[in-house]
Amino acid sequence: MAQETEIQTQIAQTIFLLRKKLGAKGKTLAESVRRAKRRLPRKVYKQAMELARAEPLVEHPKLRLTLDSPTLEKAAREVQSHLRAINLADRRWGWFLGMLGGLAFNILALAALFLVVLWWRGLI
Repeated sequence: MAQETEIQTQIAQTIFLLRKKLGAKGKTLAESVRRAKRRLPRKVYKQAMELARAEPLVEHPKLRLTLDSPTLEKAAREVQSHLRAINLADRRWGWFLGMLGGLAFNILALAALFLVVLWWRGLI
């Protein structure tokens, strides 16, 4: 009985981390994982989906006995360790620098195009 509540706790913590770190909001773990699919590595996504498939079975008293608890606990640990390793400030900084780089490239391309047009018209 203690293992089942442990798995439920692990699932709840995983949902919380998905919301906190990736902003994936969903009522169930399956919804949250589907919303965060592109931001998760394939291995972590598969383990999270394994947990999501077990989520409805954990709530049922007889079906809970069919679950492989050590595998689910290992999957929960690995998913949670990946989510805890995400640095939100670094992600925001990377997004900002990527946007700034794209903007700088567009400005350079526009300036080059402007110079080509001036050269073509013979003004340079």
